[in-house]
Amino acid sequence: MSLMNHLTDTDSLEQLRRQLAGFAEERDWQQFHSPKNLSMALIAEAAELVEHFQWLSEAQSHNLDETKHAQVRLELADILIYLVRTADQLNIDLIRAANDKIAINRKRYPVEKVKGKAGRAEDFR
Repeated sequence: MSLMNHLTDTDSLEQLRRQLAGFAEERDWQQFHSPKNLSMALIAEAAELVEHFQWLSEAQSHNLDETKHAQVRLELADILIYLVRTADQLNIDLIRAANDKIAINRKRYPVEKVKGKAGRAEDFR
């Protein structure tokens, strides 16, 4: 089942942003939620995600058992939470930023040069 089958009209980054801001405000954590601190927490959570895949083969990484899948799911949630909080503190619209980055990447990685190839933008000039 695809991700889109699970989303509802109330699922949005804005709704999540408001929920997380309220959560932090209720606990008086705003004082700790500087972009510096949040970005550091974000990278720590990303490292925890990597640990789940560190010694797996490509095939194994696609076929996680139920326990491992649940653990990865929660690590991804932590990453999303810190990403949304960091963007909120910097007043960055993540959807707009992602769309801008996709437009940049379309130019950097033209289909006719990169299709089926892995590499950095410099490799395709």
